[in-house]
Formats: sequence, C-alpha cells, structure tokens
Amino acid sequence: MTETEAIRVAVPRKGRPLEAVLERVADVADAEAVADEIISTLRHEKAITKDELDPDADVYDRLAGYSDLDDDYAPEFSLLRDDRSGMPRRIVFDSLTVDVAGVPVQFVGREEPFRALRTHEFGLGFDSADLVLEEVVELEPDGIGSIADVNARIDPMNTDVRVVSGMGDTVYHTLMARPEILPPGAELDRGFVEGYEGPLCISPRYERLVEAVLGTRSLDGIDFVYPDGEREEEAAIADAGLGVYLTMTGSTARNHGLVLGEHLFPSETVLMENVAETEGAAPDARVREALAAATEETEIAV
Repeated sequence: MTETEAIRVAVPRKGRPLEAVLERVADVADAEAVADEIISTLRHEKAITKDELDPDADVYDRLAGYSDLDDDYAPEFSLLRDDRSGMPRRIVFDSLTVDVAGVPVQFVGREEPFRALRTHEFGLGFDSADLVLEEVVELEPDGIGSIADVNARIDPMNTDVRVVSGMGDTVYHTLMARPEILPPGAELDRGFVEGYEGPLCISPRYERLVEAVLGTRSLDGIDFVYPDGEREEEAAIADAGLGVYLTMTGSTARNHGLVLGEHLFPSETVLMENVAETEGAAPDARVREALAAATEETEIAV
C-alpha cells in the first residue's frame, strides 16, 4: 500500500451509529461541514421514509441532487430497499473520503460492518458493541460490564477482530423491575438477579447478549420471556416483573410503574480492527490511533 492509496473503513449506512462515526470524523479530520451535511441529509430522508415529510422530488432526482461526481472528497449516497410494505427504496450513506492523520481514508457504508471485518474485507470499521457480544464474546459464569472487558472474552481462534475504543454514544442495557418484587432495602443489580428465580423479559434478539452480560451463573432458575409485537417492551417487562431493556432516561419505564436498576452494559458504537489485516501497516496504525484518540478514556489495549 502506498501513502496515497486510501484506507477503507467500514461504517454503518444510517442511524445513530453512523452519526457517532461522522461526529468523530468531524473532530479528527476538520470535516464538520461535510459531516453535518451527511447527517442532515439522512435525517431528512428518514423523515420522508416515515411519512413525516412529503418529498419535493422522486428518490432518483434527490439522489442525483446529493451527488457531486467531480469531487472525489464529496459524500456519496446510495439506494437501499427497506422493510416497509412494498419494499420502497431509501437513500442511505455510501462513502466519504477525508484525510485523517495525513492519510486519505474512505469511509464505506455497509449493512453489517462488523461482519465485513470478520470476513477480512476491511481492516478497520465501526459497528455496535452489541453485535460483538451477540456473535463472538464467549459465555462464562461471570458477566461482562464494560467495553474494556470485551477483548478478553473473544476467542482468537474465532475471529481476528478486536475492539479499539468506544465512541461515547452510550445507551445502556438496564435492569428494570416492578418494585414489589424487590425485598425491602434490596438494590436492583446483578446481585439481585443472581438470587432471583422466575421470568426475565428481554428482546428475543438479545438473548445471547444478555447471557454474556449477566453471566451464565446468574441465569440459573431464570426463564427468558419475550414481548409480543403489539406492545411496548416496558409494558411486557411490567407483566413479567423483571427485564432488561435499552434506555437513556427511563422515563417510559416509569410510566409503566417500573424502577430502574443497574446499567449492565453500554450499547455503544465502537471502533474495531481486524488485527490480521492491519498488523505492520503504518498508515492503518496512524488512522486507528487518530480515530481512537478523541475518547482515550475508552481506548482499549489490543
């Protein structure tokens, strides 16, 4: 690889994780204007997707209007079919090239950045820490509580991907319960769960994540139950008595009579690298260190 060849970094195509990445890019690459442009464009398109705004042109004309084919450093967007009835097309992020630490870096949108790193398509990338827990973190009797603990639970025979740092866009997997299931003076924390027997309400897609976070020992005597598709998850947790749910403020949980307990694990966007792809590559190391430097408090020794 020459110094002028762009390093490709996998990123999400839309949503909060992509915004966290773009905010990091703005910080390290003096790219506030283009980052804001991408964020505002995608928020506008999301509003159209949710029928909150009426488009002033069809999707192809909007896509053409967002593009500048004469500028290699201009953002690019693409069309993706979403899961609404009729499978309409939605405009999502495709790519952006900026200079990071003197190295041209192309941030490339992927539906599953973590899996693109696992298959060695990229050396660096960003995705949700949840996916790491769901797919490669080993289950052990004791749970895991922080981003810094993740790499120690990854089997090197399973994947070459390691977590470098968190982006700080934290939403927590949090314990919630009806107050009457708690003994007087008891704290709603991991210790309570370890002694609890009964139903624990979670989203079905988070079963392995919750097993990794709480630890297998705490789950003895616990039966997972799941909300149906018609109700809010907090309402289902109130029916079960105890549950784990993603929350920032917990205001909706309180509306259902739930008390908030321990923050179990941060659902955070993380910078990751495939160490087999980046080992010995000086440009990759410079880019990795620059992208991780803005949150040194969550940087992890790889």
